[in-house]
Amino acid sequence: MKKILVMILMLAPMSLFAQKFAHFDMSQILPEMEEYKTVSAELEKIQQQYQNEMEAIQKEYQTKVEEYKKLDAEGNTAQAILQSKLTDIQKIEERLQDFYQASQQELQKKQQEMQEPIYAKVIAAIKKIGEVGNYVYVMEASSVIFINTSLSTDVTAQIKAELGIK
Repeated sequence: MKKILVMILMLAPMSLFAQKFAHFDMSQILPEMEEYKTVSAELEKIQQQYQNEMEAIQKEYQTKVEEYKKLDAEGNTAQAILQSKLTDIQKIEERLQDFYQASQQELQKKQQEMQEPIYAKVIAAIKKIGEVGNYVYVMEASSVIFINTSLSTDVTAQIKAELGIK
């Protein structure tokens, strides 16, 4: 019984060396995918539309503030008119804040929706490379603090090939 136990303990470390690990660099994969380029361009267009609208609201805000300051500086404007102008300015501030928050949420949601199929495609390629190569783990390099590259195989090129990236 002791001999069997000693033999198992001696072979256990050897089985650890038989395990294979792999890593990849997502930053070398995504930017080269046509789908990712297309989605990025579409998201930039949407973001630019939001930016243009924000600038229009900010311009309206600046105009109202200048108008208010001019009327206030004259000193002969009725208090009710000044208060009305100030209320308009506050409404524009609220609209600006609401639009900013809504646009950021919508942009984030749109980004997630548009990129989800791309990530699913990459994950499927990673799983296939992992299975074909009999890897115990396939890790994204930037999410790991340290990778001993002499014990881990870089499969970035294989993933790119699986995705049809040249």
